Amino acid sequence: MTMASISLQDWRAWQPGRVSHDDPRLSVAEHPKGASVPAMLRRRLNDMGRAVCDMLAELDPRAECVLLHASRHGDGERTLEMLYALAEDTPLSPARFSLSVHNAMLGVHSIASGNRRSLQAIAASGCEWAALLSEARGYLIDGETQVIAVFSDAPVPARFTEHIAIPAEISAVALRLSCHAGKTIESQPASQPQLAQAHAPQPSDVIDWLLGEAPLVCPTRGLAWSLTS
Repeated sequence: MTMASISLQDWRAWQPGRVSHDDPRLSVAEHPKGASVPAMLRRRLNDMGRAVCDMLAELDPRAECVLLHASRHGDGERTLEMLYALAEDTPLSPARFSLSVHNAMLGVHSIASGNRRSLQAIAASGCEWAALLSEARGYLIDGETQVIAVFSDAPVPARFTEHIAIPAEISAVALRLSCHAGKTIESQPASQPQLAQAHAPQPSDVIDWLLGEAPLVCPTRGLAWSLTS
């Protein structure tokens, strides 16, 4: 297995507010139903969590794949609420804490679906996409036949926006990856014009790339990705 031989078998994405696209794999619903999660668990999830759980249920209906989740900012609103509570000397909510961590959505999905495989959460300071592929490659080299990789993000709380160079868009994308059938994901050095216009990839950039609407470039790694049949 070479460094560039990861294959994309299928994908799902969620990007509310986007101009509707005719690809059925992309949802633009403002409020996903979260139908894959029982009501008692579903009420704990925000829109992002419901969207991700539904995408995982579609891509891995038998709940048997290793799951990876990358997010640069995670659920910043819940974290900020807990910091406010600490500042006001108010008791913290265990439920709120459990849903603020990076692996929370995968955890809820695993409970709802019965998935007992490995779950991994990643944050990589803007290199989440590259890190996600690297982790997926490791599992595939180690013998997994399929891996589900999720990349999600949302705007940071208002008080932190001045520290963010490129505001994050709320969006999520999930991919079923393998080392066999599917379109091959290849990486190559990005050109200087590509690097000059690029920013740290967000899930919305991956969606544009999957739809064939824009290239996907990571300026920090100096890489561009392509899909080949």
